[in-house]
Amino acid sequence: MSEINGIYAASVSILDKNLRLDISKTIKHAENLIDQGCHGVAILGSTGQAQLISLEEKIKLIEDLSKSKYKENFIIGTGFNSLSDTILLMKNSQLLDMKKFLIMPPAYYFYKDKDVINFYDKIIENLSDCKIILYNFEKLCGYKFSIECVETLAKKYPKQIIGVKDSTYNLYENLNIDNFSILPGSELKLLKGLELGCSGIITATCNVTANLSRKVYDDFKNKKDQKYNEKLCNVRAAFDKYNLISGMHSFLSDSDNCFNNILPPLSLLDPREKEKLFEELNKLDFNSKFLKVA
Repeated sequence: MSEINGIYAASVSILDKNLRLDISKTIKHAENLIDQGCHGVAILGSTGQAQLISLEEKIKLIEDLSKSKYKENFIIGTGFNSLSDTILLMKNSQLLDMKKFLIMPPAYYFYKDKDVINFYDKIIENLSDCKIILYNFEKLCGYKFSIECVETLAKKYPKQIIGVKDSTYNLYENLNIDNFSILPGSELKLLKGLELGCSGIITATCNVTANLSRKVYDDFKNKKDQKYNEKLCNVRAAFDKYNLISGMHSFLSDSDNCFNNILPPLSLLDPREKEKLFEELNKLDFNSKFLKVA
């Protein structure tokens, strides 16, 4: 059986007025998502602005995260182009018995499959006691995992390479590896993915759809009629018209202004965009069940 199953949010990060990571509120938000229905949370992923947050801040967050009652439910995103920073963050996490990671190949340069395999080789040479979910997101990093590359890594490192988050959507319909988690990156793929044997999803919009996504997942597992999938997909489609980080923060900030701060060059939706988003969500009778971060 695959190790990572169910509904996972790629959680947002909360910043203070000086644009420093607000560690306690970021963790509280992630815990709230689990309370709302997520099986777990991928923290410090792309939705969490990980590429813009310092190593120092990430290490401090992980130190506090290790004390959470939901410690076992977290996957840690690395979000570095630097191999050495990636390994350092993972080693610090391991010391706190946090061993599940979401790792995207470095951005910017052009890679072949053999180069990407070498990247993960170097990580596992330094940290054999880890669980890695590959992160396939060509739009952000410029590299698209091939089926052959994923199969090679999973065969080479069956104890360490345990799954893939597929946000490019070229894998989830055709990849078939025993005891391997396949997790599309959108609610639009949730039901079809489950029908194909995928393990669940890891998505940005589960910051607001946790409860709805869990209902779709549970109804599938319990062989019940799907009453919520259409609404779930329509909500995701509404957010997909905008930058997802901007959309998440703009939506959540309407209930709690702690979400107003965002790291440049990212920004909140402009007033007209926010108005249009809320108009569309109101037509769908969608209101977030989000619990305020105190």
